[in-house]
Amino acid sequence: MADMGAFREAVIAWAAGGPGDRARELATRLPVRAAVLLEGPSDVAAVGALAASRGRNLAAEGVCVLSMGGAMSVGRFARLLGPSGLGLRLTGLCDEAERGYYARGLERAHAAQFSAAQPSAARSNAAQSNAAQPHAAQPDPAQRRIFVCAVDLEDELIRALGVTRVEELVRAEGDLRALQTFLRQPAQRGRSSQQQLRRFLGTKKGRKIHYARVLAEALDPARMPAPLDGLLTSL
Repeated sequence: MADMGAFREAVIAWAAGGPGDRARELATRLPVRAAVLLEGPSDVAAVGALAASRGRNLAAEGVCVLSMGGAMSVGRFARLLGPSGLGLRLTGLCDEAERGYYARGLERAHAAQFSAAQPSAARSNAAQSNAAQPHAAQPDPAQRRIFVCAVDLEDELIRALGVTRVEELVRAEGDLRALQTFLRQPAQRGRSSQQQLRRFLGTKKGRKIHYARVLAEALDPARMPAPLDGLLTSL
């Protein structure tokens, strides 16, 4: 039986240049109604754990939580999955530094739909109307679907839990000695405890993914960081 994992794999293969037939078929059969565009697998792990803490199964709800392998790929995925592609509702979570990639990618996906849906005369009239109202606020649905972490996801989780609690979790996971060794490095002098922990999570392959889930599962749902709360509430 096909599942959301199969759809996710089909989409990734499609975005890499393969055929899109399998993704189209699964989108209809499952069905899939929305896609959450995330930068990497640690983001996927955290979002899944936080959704579960609220008693939600996003896959069962028809929501595909997708790791794109970097923010620069958002335009490609938005084009395939959004209004001009599979027609899914798109949203995303990103770091502050990557906000521009997300904004441009989602805006272009919506612009492509607008362009394809209207004849050239209508597009020309719309453009003239907008030009005649330079001070009118232009709604931007794409921007409203982007949820931005102040630094990154790990920073949001560490701040929400607090340094002491994160250190307790590191100890419980058997990584206290590794953390102590890391903290003795000269490069860590002068950094805050929060900054040190954030950097520690990225020092070993797989550690960021592992701790994204650990920190998310330890978080009180009532203290969920605003970007993550906004993302889940929007789905």
